[in-house]
Amino acid sequence: MRAFGAGLLLVGALLAGTGCRQDMHDQPKFIPLRESNFFADHRSERPLVDGTVARGHAETDDLFYTGKLDGQDSVAFPFPVTWDVMTRGQERFNIFCSPCHGRTGNGDGMVVRRGFRAPPSLHVDRLRQAPAGHFFDVITTGFGAMPDYREQVPVRDRWAIIAYIRALQASTAANVADVPPDKRGDIRPAK
Repeated sequence: MRAFGAGLLLVGALLAGTGCRQDMHDQPKFIPLRESNFFADHRSERPLVDGTVARGHAETDDLFYTGKLDGQDSVAFPFPVTWDVMTRGQERFNIFCSPCHGRTGNGDGMVVRRGFRAPPSLHVDRLRQAPAGHFFDVITTGFGAMPDYREQVPVRDRWAIIAYIRALQASTAANVADVPPDKRGDIRPAK
């Protein structure tokens, strides 16, 4: 009788334990992009309300986020170019751009030396005369064999890189008249 009672108790405990089980996968919910009869349009995903912007992602400054003013590539920068911006631009250029463009922007980077197609020199007249917004667009969306760097390089860093590119371009086209008179004594001849 004892064995029968213990067996009955064990079976009862097992039934009670499995009968009350409800995992999270059994709960009522909408599965994304699945059909639903609850809404008239039969979609479980609801469309966003017009004008909805994810918190912290309102990109209202066209110049800063697109490099364009009135639909045209801008020649202006969206913020002042300071020494810190130039330093950051040089650092980011050396990380992201120099593998192809080389540290001087001549298009002779390490990957080019390994057999990849050479990008144009940043010192050709066409690119010297290109507005800053053109460089922003190329860095953001890519061009030719150059991939886009939208995800790798934050917007502010793209502008810093462009400022550094402008400094590289100015450095190769400079002459002694461009140096302030009080600094000309600091010029050392190239070796």
